[in-house]
Amino acid sequence: MSDFTTAFTSAIGLIAGFDTSLIEIIGLSLRVSLSAVIIGTIIGLPLGAAIAVGRFPGRELLIIVVNAFMGLPPVVVGLIVYLQLSKSGPFGWLQILYTPTAMIIAQMILVTPIVIALTRQFIEDANADYDEALRSLGVHGWAKLVTLITEVRYSLVTVVLAAFGRAIAEVGAVIIVGGNINHVTRVMTTSITLETSKGNLGLALALGVVLMLLALAVNAVAATVRRFAPKAAYA
Repeated sequence: MSDFTTAFTSAIGLIAGFDTSLIEIIGLSLRVSLSAVIIGTIIGLPLGAAIAVGRFPGRELLIIVVNAFMGLPPVVVGLIVYLQLSKSGPFGWLQILYTPTAMIIAQMILVTPIVIALTRQFIEDANADYDEALRSLGVHGWAKLVTLITEVRYSLVTVVLAAFGRAIAEVGAVIIVGGNINHVTRVMTTSITLETSKGNLGLALALGVVLMLLALAVNAVAATVRRFAPKAAYA
């Protein structure tokens, strides 16, 4: 109990004092995860929307695959990205292994299926409700897709937040492709692992507290968006 009290007191001191090492790690974590989510959203949102309204051979199989990819093991993704970016890999010439860029790529691969799958579900549900009305108004093609996306825009905010939650808490992939290098690729999750093994429980707990606060903030924003979304918006 005394160890926990000591670690907790140290953690609060680091947070309250805006410890430079703590701020550096948090900043890199946010930069990597936000970049991955932005890229994943740019790729995943239109793909999810296209799958939702499209009718083509193999669609059901594609949906099954995308849903399965939502549970991709992070260490497997990290290994695959590592093999692609290593010196002997096809993209080794880029020399981005053990850099934040490699970490962004790994996280992007993890969050994109989440964005695709959830976007597809929301838009497909909205399409089932509004398809007849839109057809009667002569709304087809891209106009229909834009209308549906606009209709579920508040729900899509929760999709992005869910993707961010997955990215910021990820450890397996980023430690493989990032290497957990001090001042270069050390993010919150990898730092917690390292500092705990070193016995530096104060810093580890401080980072854990920040992670928990971020998780609470993400859920609070998601709940607020859904609560105050206009009634006309599909949710």
